[in-house]
Amino acid sequence: MALTDARIRHAKPRERDYKLADGKGLTFLIKPTGAKLWRFRYRLNGRENMLSVGKYPDTSLELARDRRDARKLLAKDIDPRQRANADSI
Repeated sequence: MALTDARIRHAKPRERDYKLADGKGLTFLIKPTGAKLWRFRYRLNGRENMLSVGKYPDTSLELARDRRDARKLLAKDIDPRQRANADSI
């Protein structure tokens, strides 16, 4: 089930970290401190990796989904983490 903006806004912190799945590897992590973070999990060359996509509300649901589309890089065997690091320089 895909996330909605309302569900994200109303997600409350709990005693432990928890995740809400959006699909295609994109998850929304809610920390006990109230921090809300976007994460993208993917596999490359048989290894699982994770890419931090951004912090909510700075990174909206729409923007997180756009960044998740780094899957296009995976199809070309390019690691999205290395691409993100190169773009930030």
